[in-house]
Amino acid sequence: MKRTLTLLATTTALAAPLNAETLSVVGSWSGLPLHIQYEAPFWSETLPAASDGAFEVALTTHNQMNLGLGDIYPLLGEGVYDVAMTVADYAVSDAPELEGLDVPMLALSADAARAMVDAARPMVAEIFANRFNSHVLAIAPYPPQIVFCNTPITGLDDLRGLKVRGSGRMTQIFLEALGAESVNVGFGEVPGALQRGVIDCGVTGGGSGYSAGWWEVSTHLLPIPLGGWDSVVTAMNMDRWNSLSAELQELVSTTIAAEFEAPVWASAQGALENDIACLTGTGDCASGEARNMVLVEVSDEDMARARDVVVNQVLPDWAARAGQDWAQRWSDEVGSVLGVSLN
Repeated sequence: MKRTLTLLATTTALAAPLNAETLSVVGSWSGLPLHIQYEAPFWSETLPAASDGAFEVALTTHNQMNLGLGDIYPLLGEGVYDVAMTVADYAVSDAPELEGLDVPMLALSADAARAMVDAARPMVAEIFANRFNSHVLAIAPYPPQIVFCNTPITGLDDLRGLKVRGSGRMTQIFLEALGAESVNVGFGEVPGALQRGVIDCGVTGGGSGYSAGWWEVSTHLLPIPLGGWDSVVTAMNMDRWNSLSAELQELVSTTIAAEFEAPVWASAQGALENDIACLTGTGDCASGEARNMVLVEVSDEDMARARDVVVNQVLPDWAARAGQDWAQRWSDEVGSVLGVSLN
């Protein structure tokens, strides 16, 4: 990793014009649509152009650098690179209060998810400043985290007794409350684990599963947002942020909000509908060849049960780990938007 970081720094220094601000940027998963369609164009083209050359960017991704998922934000705080973005849940071992950003089953549409994220944003900004010495620039979603199974299922009840790969602590607790066995498997290892029967099901975004070929080793798709929206936080090292002029700070803030964050959210609901079509062949697929997974209809009973589990088991467990102060703040600022109280 040292060699990679040295190479990144050297490349950045050689490429930068004399008076440009050079930014070393570490993106999220390189093979997924969020990076390909949004992150890479924004950092490589949009921001440098909007700044008239005031910024030069050297862009890579955490998987290309072989970074541990839990190391991405701590290394950002130490100034190893200037900007980083990844799934917030990857950092919750250092900051359990951060789990409150993306609670599963409470936001069933992109608009509701955006409202939840906007309500949580002041909390997230404080967490990143205090835990990771970083300034939050943007929070964008992956599509809802839905269920891929390599065994026949007809609804939530059928997950009981199955081994399921979940993403994030809340999702794992949710699965265990349903009677499933939550199994920790890295994203890139899931297809092999499904194929070998190490796990029966996996939870990820529809587009991520399509791009990564989960449909090749799965038969049934349950499109219930069991894993939330896997919010991706983009942040800049606080010392680097403070080194920028007020004008450049304003430029970065307004440009990333308008040209990165807003388009990702605007496409989020349509992306889910397209992903389901691409995975099951039940509609037009704009992403490539449609596949033939079995689409499992989500019942009203499943939705009601899932929400009950989240409100009465998942959230209280999180409140105990995050602490009463964070639980109360979440209830006041985020829960009030969602109609949920921890009191």
